[in-house]
Amino acid sequence: MYIPRTLEKSIKEVTKEFPALLLTGPRQVGKTTLLQHLKEPERTYVSLDDPIIRTLAREDPALFFQKFRPPILIDEIQYGPDLLYYIKMEIDRAHKPGQFWLTGSQQFVLMSSISETLAGRIAILNLLGFSMREQDKRPEPDEPFLPTRENLLTRDESAIMLTLPQIFARIWLGSFPALITGQIKQRDIFYSSYVQTYLQRDVSDLAQVGDREAFFRFIKACAARTAQLLNLSDLARDADISVTTAKKWLSILEASFQIFLLRPFATNLTKRLIKRPKLYFVDTGLAAYLTEWTSPETLASGAMAGSFFETFVVVEILKTWWHRARQPSIFYFRNKDKKEIDVILQQNNILYPVEIKLGASPKKEWIKNFLAIKSITQNSDSSVSTGEGCVISLINTLLPLDKENMALPVGCI
Repeated sequence: MYIPRTLEKSIKEVTKEFPALLLTGPRQVGKTTLLQHLKEPERTYVSLDDPIIRTLAREDPALFFQKFRPPILIDEIQYGPDLLYYIKMEIDRAHKPGQFWLTGSQQFVLMSSISETLAGRIAILNLLGFSMREQDKRPEPDEPFLPTRENLLTRDESAIMLTLPQIFARIWLGSFPALITGQIKQRDIFYSSYVQTYLQRDVSDLAQVGDREAFFRFIKACAARTAQLLNLSDLARDADISVTTAKKWLSILEASFQIFLLRPFATNLTKRLIKRPKLYFVDTGLAAYLTEWTSPETLASGAMAGSFFETFVVVEILKTWWHRARQPSIFYFRNKDKKEIDVILQQNNILYPVEIKLGASPKKEWIKNFLAIKSITQNSDSSVSTGEGCVISLINTLLPLDKENMALPVGCI
């Protein structure tokens, strides 16, 4: 069963303009399925997961392109990095848009080669697992999420109300298409295979990780810290590795789309801001599996319920941008007085604050920390200003908290 993806429109648009398209994202989020659904009959599909084709791509790239002519879809291009030089030559020779569609799930292998060979010739798009709207087949607003009144009212037209059990059923299951569509019903077996096949083998092999047991401990330690400030020393201690190794492995997980590091809002106007990023696991179902929550009910009533809800919301916001081929300016805010704002979206020199609360009764105190960021912008010579804000929670209807800030249901994102 094919479920339409928000990114379809952007793929069609960039194919008309760019000679090459690279679709990146974690394994098993539907990159190949999406491109197979959109591809023209004349576009050849080739997978470098096939060991015979992979060997040909590595040992004789010229022969590879004699056998497979564009337009072509090459799956898992990171296994044949030498093909990129021949792709560049073909692009420069033919000057045609839409010749090459590429997919890749290991960004740390791809980006250095692509920046050297295909700069200016390739459009790079990111795909994650299903968003809530994709999963529900609900209408997609044209614009990504931003807590302006106009944006929120548009989203509210197709919002759904979700109770605590309903939202944690989604959080615990995760967003991988195989689980969402029911293609695979054994959730624990899926995640066990995913960890063994893609994380412990693919990622560790490509990154030349020597100790796979230590790498698995490290992944579990990261999952246990979702929605927390990153502390490399604590992370290294729990995984029994050096801080240097922890830093390297963290970059590997980030580049392979397993985690997302939310950077702090930075300003030279004050030195009182916290500088460490916050760590988020990209798929909450995988994080719940790694931290051994055995059911949605135990997760919803457990000590990490707030962290998982925050993780889910942050990634949903990210999907509204990435799945529209947009890159958000997204941060969190925290100063040394421990005043924190979960998310700040910056657009056109305006800062839009977002709080995330696992509660169903809206309170004005939820937005009290918005004054901390407003005081910085008002007491500076900077052109940056503070805009409208919102609190995302389990309330059942969109409503104002004051004249500038709204409370909205999580199903409104």
